[in-house]
This record gives sequence, C-alpha cells and structure tokens, in this order.
Amino acid sequence: MIFSWFDTREVRRFGTGLAEFIIGEMPVAAQTKEAKFAAKAGKTLKKAAIQLQTFKAAHKLNPYKRAKLANAFLWGLKDAKCPAAYADELTEWLTLRL
Repeated sequence: MIFSWFDTREVRRFGTGLAEFIIGEMPVAAQTKEAKFAAKAGKTLKKAAIQLQTFKAAHKLNPYKRAKLANAFLWGLKDAKCPAAYADELTEWLTLRL
C-alpha cells in the first residue's frame, strides 16, 4: 500500500526511545572523568547500534522514514536537555548507520 510508505508512527516512537535510552545510559559529562565518559559512551553506542540493527531488520525504512527517525531522535535528545552540539553529533552517528 502506498499509505504505509508515509506511516511513521513506529519509526518516530523508536527514534524517541533510542534517544531516551542513550540519555539514560550515559553519565553526565561534568560529573565524570573524560576517560570514564568515553568508555561508557562507547558501550552505550554499541548497545544502541544493536537496537538499531534489530529495528532495521524488522522494518523496511524508506528515505522518508529514515528522515523521520533521525528527526525524532534529534528532538528526543534536545528535549532531554542534551547540548545541541552533542545532539547533532549523535544524530550524525545515527544517520550514518541508517
């Protein structure tokens, strides 16, 4: 169906959920040492990449859905008070894996 091409409810829900997962797993950078933050961030991003691969395997993502997923992810980070530069960096990380 042509209308399923534009149905982005699940994609937006996943993007927002992935942003919440990353924000919940990563420690606040100001309270941790740089090396500890980098190690925790690396582990969190590996877990997020696995979640993304699983989602991609279960859902066919056309360009419109990919854009909606990235946008929901970005705004999920921004709504959680993630610094804008870091949110953009994480969104670029996500976009490259889509």
